[in-house]
Amino acid sequence: MAGSVAAKLDLGADHPVIIHRVSMEEPWRWLAAGWRDIGRCPGVSVGYGLIWVVLSLMLVGGLWLIDQGSWLLPLIAGFMLMGPLVAVGNYEISRRLQQGMEVSLPPVLLAWRSNPTQIALMGVLLMVFLLAWIRFATILFALFFGVHIPTVETTTIYTDLLLSGTGVSLVLTGTVIGAILAFVAFALSVVSIPRLLDQPNTSVLEAVITSLAVVQQNFKPMLLWGFLLSVVTFAGLAVGFVGLAVALPLLGHASWHAYRDLVSEGTREPK
Repeated sequence: MAGSVAAKLDLGADHPVIIHRVSMEEPWRWLAAGWRDIGRCPGVSVGYGLIWVVLSLMLVGGLWLIDQGSWLLPLIAGFMLMGPLVAVGNYEISRRLQQGMEVSLPPVLLAWRSNPTQIALMGVLLMVFLLAWIRFATILFALFFGVHIPTVETTTIYTDLLLSGTGVSLVLTGTVIGAILAFVAFALSVVSIPRLLDQPNTSVLEAVITSLAVVQQNFKPMLLWGFLLSVVTFAGLAVGFVGLAVALPLLGHASWHAYRDLVSEGTREPK
């Protein structure tokens, strides 16, 4: 449940965007609300997650077949950056549940059509961060390993990264750089796509400004929320991507409830 009003944003609309202050307990409640949404429509929710599991496994298999296994680790780490875009279908499920609408897979898969241009532009913005992370990862490999980039076929990628001083230094450096990029992307997108879906007349610029204001006004709760998003996502990835069938819906539904608690329009009270 949203707390006191932290800020009112004048984005040139007929009514202001209201940012609410929340407590440190709210991220846990968002996860619980997300879990309840899965229980209300498990077939559609988990089915949507399975689609992304299949696509992820196809990508991994493709990289393996063309001997590009060294890209797996940076792509897995970069998955978090694209998470808000991937979860757009789960936002739609939660939106429909809140409004008492029928929930089925076809409208969920087509949810982006409510605001296609702006959601696509938000996707481009997140893709820029993903490409920046991949570029940094490539440069780090070159700096630490020179021209010898470990491959999956030789199995040296794991021993070199985890059991050597050079590999550990690379992992630590990459973690710091990745964390910085991830936090910036998180601050820009934490409520952006849910708002683009909820308010079809909203632009990417307005959504990003709203998201930044949310993080500024709720810095500690948002740090906890970002940490929980990361932990659940990597837990889903760690079990061969299959865990994403549950992790993705859980975080997508929870993120919708976070948006609804953190942001309200001048004409709408928070839930």
